[in-house]
Amino acid sequence: MRAFSILSDGKLAITASETSSKNDFDYLVGNWKIKNRTLNEHLNGSDEWEEFDATQEFRLVLLGLGNVDIFHTELGGKPFEGLTVRLFDPQTRLWTIYWADSNAAKLDGGKVGSFDGDMGEFFGREVVGGKDVIVKFHWDKRNPKAPIYSRAFSADAGQTWEWNWYSNFSPR
Repeated sequence: MRAFSILSDGKLAITASETSSKNDFDYLVGNWKIKNRTLNEHLNGSDEWEEFDATQEFRLVLLGLGNVDIFHTELGGKPFEGLTVRLFDPQTRLWTIYWADSNAAKLDGGKVGSFDGDMGEFFGREVVGGKDVIVKFHWDKRNPKAPIYSRAFSADAGQTWEWNWYSNFSPR
């Protein structure tokens, strides 16, 4: 399923699935333990991974049209917090996911997309290692008691993807 196209001006055009709804993330309400695995370096063929545990608190806001979570862990022996804000647009049926963390206290540009059944894909652009990349967030909620989040970068307009982050959730 490719849920985006690239316009002539380089912007991403993203279309919602037929099943997209404001309830797509409701399965995440509550408290979670997370096993994370991330590549140490991106877009250079690295195969060295770092693994670490985290916790997350997730709640609905804005009468269900949004949700927020707070991610807690230690990175390099120092406390680290992340904040995710997700907003659903009822007109387009698209979600926008924003991230901020204790290293850079500002919201990123957002990733846009939707769920198609139990799989969600969200896309945006970032500069990673000096390269303009498309970022893909993938959510798998086939088992809502053990959802999986993953992230990939593409430096070639979505032809190939480097999967570089996996988070496996379990109830806490």
